[in-house]
Amino acid sequence: TMELFGIALIGAIPLGLIICFCSMSKIKPLKAVVKFIVWVIRGTPLMLQLIIIFYGPGLLFGLPAMSRFNATILAFSINYACYFSEIYRGGIQGVPVGQQEAGQVLGMTKTQIFFRVVLMQMVRRIVSPMSNEVITLVKDTALARALSVIEIIAIAYEKVNKYAVLTPLLYAGLFYLAFSGLLTLLFHLLEKKLSYYTV
Repeated sequence: TMELFGIALIGAIPLGLIICFCSMSKIKPLKAVVKFIVWVIRGTPLMLQLIIIFYGPGLLFGLPAMSRFNATILAFSINYACYFSEIYRGGIQGVPVGQQEAGQVLGMTKTQIFFRVVLMQMVRRIVSPMSNEVITLVKDTALARALSVIEIIAIAYEKVNKYAVLTPLLYAGLFYLAFSGLLTLLFHLLEKKLSYYTV
């Protein structure tokens, strides 16, 4: 479960930033295509995306199927990257334009303005919505069962069926609760540390 969470998060964070830049691009065809993809991903269930990514290439194009674990990682990464991209976009657009114009007046390049002026303010603005999505990702790892990927809920169900007790599901719930609580605490500390950048 933690492996699914960690790899998917590592993949989704930078991919989301790339998608964000494409959706804000001045190249209209690129912007339109990316926005359409984001709309489709955000508008369909993650479980459906898992099934399409695993079975789709083989059924549609006759390609060999990737491993169930890799398909799960790919689906999670793409799904959360699309959500993250919208959060990034809101954070970037939330930085006052006047600050970016001031950077231009001072002779800074667009890259310098982004990293020295926009980035830290953007990070401060997106911590709260990002924390919600990251915690949701923790719980969504249970959907890996749709592709028969063994994770904590699958193991818990196996024990429930074998011993006819609900205790394993209780332990699984406590794991998710503890993991989510730890992430909530970490994001709270990060938000407090970044309060310096509040404008």
